[in-house]
Amino acid sequence: MATISFHKYQGTGNDFVMIDNREKTFDRADLPLVTKLCDRRFGIGADGVILIENSDQADFEMVYFNPDGSQSLCGNGSRCAVMFANYLGIIGNETKFLAIDGEHEARMEGDLVYLKMHDVASFEKIGEDYLIDTGSPHYIRYVSNTEAIDPIIEGRAIRYSDRFSKYGVNVNFLERVNGETLKIRTYERGVENETLSCGTGCTAAALSMAIDKDINSVNLEAMGGKLRVDFAKANGGFSNIYLIGPAEAVFQGQIQV
Repeated sequence: MATISFHKYQGTGNDFVMIDNREKTFDRADLPLVTKLCDRRFGIGADGVILIENSDQADFEMVYFNPDGSQSLCGNGSRCAVMFANYLGIIGNETKFLAIDGEHEARMEGDLVYLKMHDVASFEKIGEDYLIDTGSPHYIRYVSNTEAIDPIIEGRAIRYSDRFSKYGVNVNFLERVNGETLKIRTYERGVENETLSCGTGCTAAALSMAIDKDINSVNLEAMGGKLRVDFAKANGGFSNIYLIGPAEAVFQGQIQV
């Protein structure tokens, strides 16, 4: 039986098991263990597992796993990873790190993390809905009242539809509050459930709102807290995209597996 030391972090309710894996003590290939650690009854409980590893190209590498063992970019997880790397003494208040979609820049200002996302050059309109890839694919649907929907039932119907069933898609339901603010609820693939927040989803949501509006910043009200997305519009796409929000340590411990 092995003992794993971990830290628990959360960013607007998106929670993660963080492991310092610079010594390669955690086996990346042990996907059943990832699932066990994320289990809220038989494990630690989390929306994902994040490994912090050494990198020859950047300050560190963030390796992110969904609870089902799949990998993707996680915006809130990236912000938590920056906080954790700072705690470990790997970085100061600014960093460049590697994620599954390449290099990202980030900086810390108090309890806020400013995460630079990759440029988004295009999007797809599907009826009145949108499909936008912000490191992970997001299906965007506007509704009149986010509290009146069941995001699990409605999200699964889209995620497991013929088009998306093989690779999956995250589904975001948005309610316009005013010209620069959205309420958002998210069904996440890999978690296969509603999460209290989703960083790449908030980013996609903000960009969808800006497609037909002359704005460069959107406030998001997720179930777990508030985020902001700043960006510049250029050539039908978006650049200088920043996901901005809090991240904090919750607790640390050890688990025998």
